[in-house]
This record gives sequence, structure tokens and C-alpha cells, in this order.
Amino acid sequence: MKQILTSAIVLLSLATQAQIQLVKADFATGGDTVRMSQANDNGYDVSLTGAAYTWDYSDLTPTGQILKDFRSMAGAPTFIQFIYGSFAAAKYQASYYIESTALPIDQITTFLPVSIENLYQYSKCTDDSLTSLGYAMTVNGTDIPFKSDTIETRYDFPLDFGNTHFSRGYTLINFNPILDAVWNQHRTRTTTVDGYGSITTPYGTFDALRIKHDITELDSIYYTFPFIGATWVPIPIPASHEYEWWTNGQKEPILRITTNEFGGNENITAIEYRDNYNAAFAGIEEESLNFSIYPNPVSNELVIDGTENVNTIQVIDSKGSVVYLKIINKENQLKVDVSSFAPGSYQVVFSTNTQTSVKTFVKK
Repeated sequence: MKQILTSAIVLLSLATQAQIQLVKADFATGGDTVRMSQANDNGYDVSLTGAAYTWDYSDLTPTGQILKDFRSMAGAPTFIQFIYGSFAAAKYQASYYIESTALPIDQITTFLPVSIENLYQYSKCTDDSLTSLGYAMTVNGTDIPFKSDTIETRYDFPLDFGNTHFSRGYTLINFNPILDAVWNQHRTRTTTVDGYGSITTPYGTFDALRIKHDITELDSIYYTFPFIGATWVPIPIPASHEYEWWTNGQKEPILRITTNEFGGNENITAIEYRDNYNAAFAGIEEESLNFSIYPNPVSNELVIDGTENVNTIQVIDSKGSVVYLKIINKENQLKVDVSSFAPGSYQVVFSTNTQTSVKTFVKK
């Protein structure tokens, strides 16, 4: 009888830590926004994983917050449409683009006398996979796209416990005619679904798959250097690892921990986790920009004046959820239909190139 009871307890424990599957619908696409908080390392051991595992990251404390904006290709510039839009070859037709830190810009600008800004990565999400198609960036004030000659696969769908896949990416970035220089990026990625179970963070408790990415990158620059001449110079990129905990329907991981290898040791370099809106870390200054909203309180239509220099406008409810998002294109006034909004307090968040501001209204 005791043995039967013990077996029943084990089976019940496994049942409460259900093994989920991840598919395309669980990942972001164009028009989605996802709020992530950043945190410091509290001595976490990322090697802990396995079947029916319980991960407790409830002690994560936010040190900052970002809103990831998965931009729709419909809003991309016309010249980008020929590279990654509906005019491009099928395999290069992106689902969205997003600001990226995937290229070592700080190191590149150390070698090259150029200014690089506004780095975006273009991605394609299908029923089979999520792939990296290439980049676009602003080089000395000029917007330039760079397709990847070998397209890297970040995820193979569906994702189940025990899955593994290998992919490589190759991107040649030619700065001519802005600068007589060429930059090569070679990446390899080994992805393993090495755990499933339950994860707890400040955002909640979820059934999750644990995914590990092992990434190596070999970059080099060809340039005519003073006193050296034209030559290839390697850019040292440490091996990195990404540990992710995904659940269904959240568009981004519940938790992502990034590490780099230094001197034979693996060190945590970044932690971000899915979270609700937190004004303390959103860089928001109440009434800091010259906008007006009316009427307030409002029943049906909210009018927003002074939006000609704004990049995006969001409306956020009291729970921190984004209920409205608009990318602005030199519009002086915006009218928002709020008739279907639940009664309560809302915040309108304005984002420009340099700052963010917020105003509050009440829906009757």
C-alpha cells in the first residue's frame, strides 16, 4: 500500500508540471509589444534543469524596464520593402523588425571611423521556424540594409522537451561607398530544449520549457589601416549562452539569462523577465512634453494634440497591459476610439527619439 501511495504522489507531481509544446503562435510577430524588466545576478545557477523541474526565480528585483516593439513591416521605409518586405524574395520576407544589440557596434566603431546608429534586426516567423534575415542600420546618417547570405534559424517549430538543432548564419556588411571597409559576421547556434516543469518569477508561476542556446561568433573587418595597410582584423567575440524559459502565449520568454565565457568561466551578463508596467523604471516624466489630451474623463473618443514629433503612442491600462499602440508619421493630431475600453484610469505614453512622457486620463 505504501509503495502504491508513493507512486501515486510521484505521478501527481509529474502531472502538475505539464510538458508543454511551443509553436509559432507563442512567439511575437509584427505589431506586438512585450514589456520586460531587467535584474541583477543573485548568484543563480543556470545549470539546474531537467524533466519535471521546478525553478524559483521569485526573488528577481527589477533594476530597469524596456518595451520590446516588434514593428510591422507595413511601417518600414519603401527601400526596406525591396529587401525585407513584400517585394523581396520569399525567404527574405520578414514578419517584423526590432531594435537589436546582435552586432558588436562598440568594437566596430573602435576600428572604423564611422557612426553607426539605429540597428534593427529583421526576422521571419513561419509555422516551421523563426529565422534571422539580416540587419539595417544608420551609417554616417545613411540608412543601409544588409541581408544575411546564410540565414540563421533561432528556433525550429514545434519545440518539445529533448529537441535540439544546429544552425549557422553568415552576413557580409559592405560599407562602400560610405567607407571602403567590409565586415564579416559568422555565427553558429546549437539549441537544446533541456528542461520542462514549472517556473516562478515576480510575474507569476507558469508551465515552461527551458531552452539553451550555445552561440559562437567569429567577426572580422577588412580595412586600410594607417601604417598597416589593407588587411583583415579579427574582432574577438566571447562564446555566449542564452537560457530561456518559455510558456504558451507570452510572445517572449518568461525569463532569459545571458552568459559569456571569460577565462574558462561562464559569467551572467544580462537577466530580463516578462513583467507588468512599472512607471518607476520606464523612464517616464509626467507632463514633460507639450501634449494635450481631451476630453478627460472621456466616453467614446480621445483626442491627442501635438504628436508631430512623436514616434509611438501607447495607451496602458491599470494592470500595465498595452491596449493601444500607434506608430506616428508626422501627424499633428490623433483620435483614439476608447468606447470599448473598460471604465478606469489609463496612461498615454508618448515616445520620441530622445525621451518618453506620460499623461493620464479616465475612461467613464
